[in-house]
Amino acid sequence: MPEFVADFHIHSRYSRATSNQLTVQELAKWAKLKGIGVLGTGDFTHPLWLQELEDSLRPAEPGLFEVDGARFLLTAEVNTLFYKRGRAHNIHHVLFAPSFESVNRINQELARFGSLSLDGRPLLQMEAWRLVEIVLGLEPRSMIVPAHAWTPHFALFGSNSGFDSVEECFEHQTQNIFALETGLSSDPAMNWRLSALDRYALISNSDSHSARRIGREANVFNCALGYDEIVGAIKTKDRTKFLYTVEFFPEEGKYHFDGHRNCNIRWSPSQTKQQGFRCPVCGRRVTVGVMHRVESLADRPAGQQPSHAIPYKNLVPLEEIIADILGVGTGTQTVEREYMNLMTRCGTEFDVLLKVAEDELRKVAPARVAEGIVRVRRGQVQIEPGYDGEYGKVKVFEEAKPAATEQQMTLF
Repeated sequence: MPEFVADFHIHSRYSRATSNQLTVQELAKWAKLKGIGVLGTGDFTHPLWLQELEDSLRPAEPGLFEVDGARFLLTAEVNTLFYKRGRAHNIHHVLFAPSFESVNRINQELARFGSLSLDGRPLLQMEAWRLVEIVLGLEPRSMIVPAHAWTPHFALFGSNSGFDSVEECFEHQTQNIFALETGLSSDPAMNWRLSALDRYALISNSDSHSARRIGREANVFNCALGYDEIVGAIKTKDRTKFLYTVEFFPEEGKYHFDGHRNCNIRWSPSQTKQQGFRCPVCGRRVTVGVMHRVESLADRPAGQQPSHAIPYKNLVPLEEIIADILGVGTGTQTVEREYMNLMTRCGTEFDVLLKVAEDELRKVAPARVAEGIVRVRRGQVQIEPGYDGEYGKVKVFEEAKPAATEQQMTLF
């Protein structure tokens, strides 16, 4: 069976702070460019998006759907708001469902706990355990995954509204949680530092708010195409079927370090402790990031890998590599032209980043682009860590070449 890439957690234009160009057809186009074999639909709880999905998608393999040659799996993200021991908890979850029939049953019941039409990521006033109980009661083949598990806001282990264990959050439904989403600011190695997480599969998804950013984190499988086969590979952590995850370098995530974005304060966990968690500019408590939370809960030193853990690879999106080399923004025409040239010669973005041999890459890509991709594969990057909602800054080379080198780049 050929391996394929899957990105389950994305959003539609009906979620807040998303691109208005997010349509089913646009997602299908970028899935094929990126080389994503199965893409989550996102936002199946939103009535308008669900109608578009039902109008556009056609049945493919069991539990999967197709449009313009791209495969989709029905997913959504929801936010549960509840109080426990006098503290408010906002926890995001990714829902997986095998059919439109089950989605409609789930939506009908969830609508009792909050409006599904206000946001593609609805706010539901219910406990996390109750969400699991209801969804699985309506569709036992569904799967519920805590989303971006470590981010400060809206996450299972988040410093602002989370818990210190899975059991505290999901109570008697913990047995029905099989996977956690690492999020952009953590990778599996960070999660491996908690022995309590050994039984969970760690999945990675883009949480993309625009079609161009799908696949920036993803999962790679070698199983039959089908909902039950994919979910089964995740639940059982079958390393012959769930091969590895594709991860950001976690420092690039928006919440890796601690700090205050408005005050330009970025701290490592040790610096935060030295400063008593207080911003020296405004005097308020800084936002405690993912690295700090991992260190506070870890019972293992860095570098230990549990047995049966799913491997991972850190990558940088191709547009970011090209933009860094040119010294321009990722949304520029220059970057897009070079990106599309590589797609023409190499197939897909994941082919370029993961599969094309180094010697072949140097034949088809400008020299610095090829060298940049090779450096990323080897982990030879420099990153200013992200903090308090600010993405980290990745440098493939110590100094980016200025845009004046464009003529040297455009060899195609």
